[in-house]
Amino acid sequence: MNHRRSHRTAVIIFAVALAVVVVLAFATTLHDVDTRVADSATPPGTVGLAKPHKPLDVAPGQANPVIAAGSC
Repeated sequence: MNHRRSHRTAVIIFAVALAVVVVLAFATTLHDVDTRVADSATPPGTVGLAKPHKPLDVAPGQANPVIAAGSC
């Protein structure tokens, strides 16, 4: 019976310590975050994808004309 009581006490202490750690982690994560400006709406005209570039027509071994001209 004493073994069960010590096991239960250990589990309760672990649960309390885990709860404290979770609360502290949550608090430190949100400490430097400005939640007032958080918004799920995207600005008009954006879809969240990168803009496609035209494919380069360069043979293997040739210099890339776009990179060589410096207009990246």
